[in-house]
Amino acid sequence: MRSPLPSRARQQAVLLIFALTLTARLARSEPQRIVSTGPAITELLYALGLGDRVVGVTRFCHYPPEAQSKPKIGDWINPNLEVIASLKPDLVIAQTNPNNLAARLAPLHVRTLEVNEDTIASIYTSIRTIGAATGTSPRADQLIDSIRFQLDEIRQRASRLKPVRVMFVIGRTPNRLDGMVVAGKASYLDELIQLAGGDNVFRDSVAAYPAVSLEEVMARNPDVVIDMGDMSDTVNVSDEHKRGVVALWQRASMLTAVKQHHVFAVAADIYVVPGPRVVEAARAFFEMLHPESK
Repeated sequence: MRSPLPSRARQQAVLLIFALTLTARLARSEPQRIVSTGPAITELLYALGLGDRVVGVTRFCHYPPEAQSKPKIGDWINPNLEVIASLKPDLVIAQTNPNNLAARLAPLHVRTLEVNEDTIASIYTSIRTIGAATGTSPRADQLIDSIRFQLDEIRQRASRLKPVRVMFVIGRTPNRLDGMVVAGKASYLDELIQLAGGDNVFRDSVAAYPAVSLEEVMARNPDVVIDMGDMSDTVNVSDEHKRGVVALWQRASMLTAVKQHHVFAVAADIYVVPGPRVVEAARAFFEMLHPESK
């Protein structure tokens, strides 16, 4: 008859079996098929190393490039619920929106997580929330620490410099200086502009993105104009297009920004997708506002 395992060996075997069982259960509980309903969410999922679990994204999810090959579920405002259901997700992550996507998904019996990324603080919260829901909390904490550290560096550099009066144009009639929509006080862009040492000339606006006239712009006379106006669809915007935007502002030749050649045409998701690349946006603002500090 075989002698039984020594007491210590039995204990170690039991502990090993328990650990393996727990690991397997945790792996099963973590979502393996995730649908993203917004570019910022998609970027965050990839930043957390979850790209291989993403099974659906929106048609506006451009970054990282590999996300563009994922099945498309529509867009943030009008997601296709049938397509989402066909992807058999075990988690759909939605950004808070007026269409209340979470409630619309309820009949599909799909687990839904809703996040808000309208401010830098809410970006940190969404990273932490998604990290907890996907079993990537340690990586989420590292990402938050990295973003916070880099933003603090930019903020400290900017604090030693004189604030620069700036206007960010987020919408505009193509080839014209009218129909302008700019970043106001309640916007994410205003927060980034301040952090980078800018003084938003439309910061007194009640609306996050107010419509303004050229006359109002002339009256406020910004030192820097950053124009994304007719380039909100950032894919395949040419350098020639950007040069045309800068040339367009020559029609407002009395503006200080125009006189000093401080009109910048930009076309990049980093300005309109509040997510892990927020540092890139803040750094770009700093360089446009303080070119002497490069």
